[in-house]
Amino acid sequence: MSLQLVQIMEVLGGTLEQGDPAMEIQAIASLEDAGPQDFSFLSNPKLQAQMLASKAGCIAVSAQMQEQARQRGGAYLVVDNPYLYFARLTQLWRKHHAIRPVPAGIHPSAVVEEGAIVHPSASIGPLCHVASGAVIGADSVLTSRVTIGADCVLGERVLVQPGAVIGGDGFGFANERGRWIKIEQLGGVQIGDDVEIGSNTCIDRGALRDTIIAHGVKIDNQVQIGHNVEIGEHSAMAGCVGIAGSAKIGRQCTIGGAGMILGHLEIADNVHISAATVVSRSIRQPGQYTGFFPIDDNGSWEKNAATLKHLHALRDRIKALEQTQKNG
Repeated sequence: MSLQLVQIMEVLGGTLEQGDPAMEIQAIASLEDAGPQDFSFLSNPKLQAQMLASKAGCIAVSAQMQEQARQRGGAYLVVDNPYLYFARLTQLWRKHHAIRPVPAGIHPSAVVEEGAIVHPSASIGPLCHVASGAVIGADSVLTSRVTIGADCVLGERVLVQPGAVIGGDGFGFANERGRWIKIEQLGGVQIGDDVEIGSNTCIDRGALRDTIIAHGVKIDNQVQIGHNVEIGEHSAMAGCVGIAGSAKIGRQCTIGGAGMILGHLEIADNVHISAATVVSRSIRQPGQYTGFFPIDDNGSWEKNAATLKHLHALRDRIKALEQTQKNG
């Protein structure tokens, strides 16, 4: 099945240049993979060369890139935000092609304990486990092998990918003469509406109060969220992020892959943390933050790492020199 460009534009808008509104679009594809009957998009101006070489039947571009799109010679659609347009188009495509929605109900292999509440419109997939006291909201989907611990609450339209664990014990121990004594984790997890949680991600229950994931948060695969963490609305984090216990993340923050946030820190709204950055102090102001040591050949890296160890001594020598010059 296909969609005509005019059908797409009637729903999503855009201004068509150098093309036929009746063009049949057979698929949505990347600039590199798209063919003459495919629709693609240019969201990053750095990929201009790929756009010029693309065989796509039509490409969505921003107003700033339409002159470059004209040079390509094919049809293009001018839109406000090509990447957002692509996202909306995928939703339209799924709806138009009647891709089978996830059925509501509880799979026969799933275990839903007595005392759990599952909304009739929710879907509990194969081999999932929902513990007593848990609540699964309307239109939420647990895909497969998902574990929801006791007294954890999922809001509406929450999507949880395979293998995720919500409400496992947080990492809490007290040391008694060299032996670790477990601190029972007595809190739960509160998940807001429209949250997505990736495969094999773990969100620990709180020690005393709940771990909180607010509305609209998007969490990638293999993310670890410690006990009593709070994540504000519409924040997003990529794979392998780790957030230690009791950290507070603001609204509309992003954390790149393998980013780490230490415990008990506070991150302001609209903070964007680059991949592989370790956040070791609270961030009070919005902005982009980066903190990783650049890759290099091993010999150079070792020399630079050794030099870093002596920076404090170099700083003291410079201060002493400045003081000498000042007194001189």
